[in-house]
Amino acid sequence: MPDDQTSREAELRQTFAIFNEVAIVAQLSRTMFEARLPDGAGVPHFSLVNHLTRVRDGQTPLALARAFQVPKNTMTHTISGAVKHGWVVLKPHPTDGRSKTVWLTEAGRAFRKEAIAALAPDLAEVNAATTPEDRAALLERLTELRVFLDAYRDPKGSSG
Repeated sequence: MPDDQTSREAELRQTFAIFNEVAIVAQLSRTMFEARLPDGAGVPHFSLVNHLTRVRDGQTPLALARAFQVPKNTMTHTISGAVKHGWVVLKPHPTDGRSKTVWLTEAGRAFRKEAIAALAPDLAEVNAATTPEDRAALLERLTELRVFLDAYRDPKGSSG
């Protein structure tokens, strides 16, 4: 019977293996997605538009930088590119004259919809290789992990 130390080490190796697999899946899916995006668009642009759609628009660049865990200047650069494409607009902050807020445009919503549609052939291949039950179980487990990690990185909930 293994001792407690051996069990803990095995658990740590298993958890590391999970993170390793997630990282590989992230890299493979990112490369697949980038190949489907229109010229001049990158995953950071899509991620910004997707976040504003999924969470809410009208956030400040600083709140978005915190949510994405990137430096503010990186987020400012991503927002600038999205503005140039017409996917978002900047508006004055309603209570802080020094700040701006980021808002989706109809073009941004269309970009998101078209990007997801462009990925459909690849998603169909994934669907053909997996069962609906396996995808549902995987989604549930990954969502639980994401919720935990989001709370773990920011226990006060100030990530934006």
